Amino acid sequence: MRTFTPRPSDITRRWLVIDAEGAVLGRMSTEIATLLRGKHKPIWAPHLDVGDHVIVVNASKLAISQKKGTDKLYHRHSGYPGGISTETLEHLAARDIEKVVRLAVRRMLPKGPLGRQMLKKLKIYGGATHPHSAQQPVAHELPARSRAQVTA
Repeated sequence: MRTFTPRPSDITRRWLVIDAEGAVLGRMSTEIATLLRGKHKPIWAPHLDVGDHVIVVNASKLAISQKKGTDKLYHRHSGYPGGISTETLEHLAARDIEKVVRLAVRRMLPKGPLGRQMLKKLKIYGGATHPHSAQQPVAHELPARSRAQVTA
């Protein structure tokens, strides 16, 4: 069987808004990565970017446990000998919450040019407002949150 390759005319990109208030970082990032890749669409192909644009609002209100905040570490290296810098999730979130979400999603996307192209469709805002109202974004409910509401 031959690999299905959608044509550019087959690809329709929507703009979706995800409210991160009270969401768990890893579960939300998994859903965002799926939407950016387009795996929720029937025309998905692993070698093409068919995903949607995702806007994350209220990123500063993520549900991060105290233990996760102190135990999770982010490392970066300057390139010089002994130039490794380590920062906790708690400190990085206080400094730049958008970077925390972007790093979590980036590590779930393909590595290389295709993953970088997908990551450009992610917009993250710490507050409740965003400047993308002209694109007419649609609210997207996170699956875990909708399941919790059904059982409650």
